[in-house]
Amino acid sequence: MTPAGGTTVQDHVALAEIELCGELIIAASAADEERLSLDRIDEVLLGLAGG
Repeated sequence: MTPAGGTTVQDHVALAEIELCGELIIAASAADEERLSLDRIDEVLLGLAGG
């Protein structure tokens, strides 16, 4: 969304959610199992929070 002044408005919450989804997709594509376990999901999300 671009207001009349020409600056870009960013929704920081939406950007954070997109990053989380991206990390989960990467983890899922690298996983040997069909689905990520809840423990693995926690590892991915906590890794983002810590790093």
